[in-house]
Amino acid sequence: MPVKHNLYADLGVTAEEFEALKKGSAHLAELETRYLQKDKEVVEAEQSAAADDIVTRLRKERLEIKDKIASLVKSA
Repeated sequence: MPVKHNLYADLGVTAEEFEALKKGSAHLAELETRYLQKDKEVVEAEQSAAADDIVTRLRKERLEIKDKIASLVKSA
């Protein structure tokens, strides 16, 4: 069963801490939007039993976005 990832838990921050960081960084806010959209695409692909290569590609794209977010959070 597909499960949405909790970005804040993965980053080790609370939603409130992340919101404060976003206020100081439009780029971080844009990355979060992209991450949430990609996470939605992953869940939809998993639910529709999409081909493994499609699901794998979407997961990699989501991870790349999360890595960028994590880098910004660490440097804040």
